[in-house]
Amino acid sequence: MKVIKNEPLPNKVECANSLKNVLDALYVLNGKWKLPLILSLVQSSKRFNEIQHELSGISAKVLAKELKDLELNDFITRKVYPTTPVTIVYEATGYSRTLKNVLGELSAWGEQHREKIKQSMRRQS
Repeated sequence: MKVIKNEPLPNKVECANSLKNVLDALYVLNGKWKLPLILSLVQSSKRFNEIQHELSGISAKVLAKELKDLELNDFITRKVYPTTPVTIVYEATGYSRTLKNVLGELSAWGEQHREKIKQSMRRQS
């Protein structure tokens, strides 16, 4: 983990602004499935059943709601093709790709945390 030394603490206004920004981000990206959905669709465009298969454990009802929320916030697009039956494909927008660094850091932190828990469990055994 990278520790920053000798860096001054932020003032009250900077802290308040940072907190507001984090709360805004968490409001839009809240829940268990939004970030995994974005990550899945950044990798490639998918149909509903492909997404549901990839994200094992998500119900169809929850997936439909999360996809609508992500579409409303411009993270994904929904393309309807006039085939029989109708084909619907979901894909990430350029805006969702702005989360690349956030997802990378979150992934790295998750790996670090998993290792910390494993070590803690080994010591308790």
